[in-house]
Amino acid sequence: MASDSNPDQSGGLYERRIGTPTTTDEVNGYWLFGFGVLLGLAGVVLFFLTAPETTTRGIAYALAALAPPFVMLGAVIRFPLRRAGTYLGYLGTAVSVLGVVWFVNIFPDGWFTASGDPAVITVYGVGLLLIGLAGTVVPLLSDPVYEDYERMQGEAAAAAAERDETSAELEAAREDLSATEDELAATREQLAAAEERADELDDEAAAARAEAASLRESKARFELFEDVSGKPRWRLRHRNGNVIATSGQGYSSRGKAHQGLHSVRRNARGAGLLRIEPEAEEEEAAVAVDAGPEPEDASSPEVAVPTAAETSTDATFELFEDAAEEWRWRLRHDTGNVVGDSGEGYASKSNAKRALARVREHVAAADYLRIDPTAFEVFRDAGGQWRWRLIHENGNVLADSGEGYSSRSKARQGLDSVRSNAAGAAFDDLDAAAGDDASDAESAGDVGGANATFELYEDAGGEYRWRLRHRNGNVIADSGEGYASKSGAKDAIGRVRDYAPDADVLEVGNAAFEIYEDAAEEWRWRLRHRNGNIIADSGEGYASRSNAVEAVTRVKATAPGAGEETVA
Repeated sequence: MASDSNPDQSGGLYERRIGTPTTTDEVNGYWLFGFGVLLGLAGVVLFFLTAPETTTRGIAYALAALAPPFVMLGAVIRFPLRRAGTYLGYLGTAVSVLGVVWFVNIFPDGWFTASGDPAVITVYGVGLLLIGLAGTVVPLLSDPVYEDYERMQGEAAAAAAERDETSAELEAAREDLSATEDELAATREQLAAAEERADELDDEAAAARAEAASLRESKARFELFEDVSGKPRWRLRHRNGNVIATSGQGYSSRGKAHQGLHSVRRNARGAGLLRIEPEAEEEEAAVAVDAGPEPEDASSPEVAVPTAAETSTDATFELFEDAAEEWRWRLRHDTGNVVGDSGEGYASKSNAKRALARVREHVAAADYLRIDPTAFEVFRDAGGQWRWRLIHENGNVLADSGEGYSSRSKARQGLDSVRSNAAGAAFDDLDAAAGDDASDAESAGDVGGANATFELYEDAGGEYRWRLRHRNGNVIADSGEGYASKSGAKDAIGRVRDYAPDADVLEVGNAAFEIYEDAAEEWRWRLRHRNGNIIADSGEGYASRSNAVEAVTRVKATAPGAGEETVA
């Protein structure tokens, strides 16, 4: 072909209406063909509009004569010809146009009506002959494989290969993007897991720091106890067992004794020294400290202490098999008293030994959980999730989280939401018929203005339960257990309303002792691991809280160094 460069510049309309051209000559041939058709039509129209043997009639003849060369040239150059054929087509068209121009110059005076002018006709015919030769004979005389056509096919193949390569690259890029998105999602999950683990480590570090601080804080401990006359007293005992200060007098209540020891704690560090010569008996040289009650503001742990014989390390862990063929352990003092037991049976002796080892590990450092009268307890369940529960000093669970949290901090946020919303929460009896229990809703307050609602319902087992639903739709607390009657569930809701806003959060290290009053109004203790499991309990009830605390002190003193034996 004559040219195949930049076909898009002249092929806009052609490409939109007919198809994508491969060369510029393909587009030019189309327009030349159309131009020739228009010239022929214009000549015919002008012929009918003009008079014979006039110059205007000559122009009509000329327009009609120009149509064949341009139509033939348009068709010829669209063929995949060699350049010689294309040039020959253009030359033939030029010769034909020359013949037409000659005709216009001599018509009508020099034109013979009968025979015409042989010279003009010859020039015009030669032009048509050249165009015909370009489209028919030249291709036959050329090589069978045309260079231009080969080049066009090569370029088309190269373009197709390039298009396929681009498509492959695009597909590979899409796959890379998909893989990158998967990696990003996995990275986000790992980051979330790392953040949760960091929260857990922060909580564990805080607990460890608190425990270490408490161990470094002092080498002595205040003890609260009742003397033989039943009056509360305090004494400061060094960890080597020596008493380094006492209250010197009894108090009318345990609270006043507590205030007295806190007064000593605040004032002893900056107190001056006054030397007084002894004037009385030798025994008056002993230090006696008497402090009046002041408001309580310290946090040192308080314990009630048994006798010296009871706090010796002469005790033994006994492993035994009970009547149900389960293995249990008990801690028996040399006096013969059982001061603690496993509280539950184990399927094998090795499991009982492992439980005993956990008690040895945690009992000495375990703090006392003071529940007065309720407190929130945050713990980790067997599935590794964090939960909270609201417990009463009698050991009953008043409410729990109902769901697990991924970190301790999120569990704290959950219980804080309950503390802030429980008192003002509305009430909705889902089990009541329409119009019933209107008094219940009224007693709960304005439903529209509450951030949360207590929902009372009957479960599939026929027991009544409650749940506290936030206005965003999330359940932030539930009863944790069913009640035999609707009134019992309502009473439980009332207790949560009363206790939750002011309940403290118990900070537990690895384990802690809980002292509570059971249903028989006896005081007991249990050692609870931070995961919520009970790893030891008192096994018996005590007449007073102080007796239960004394029992805990005996266990803390004797368990770490106690021996171990298997009994029948």
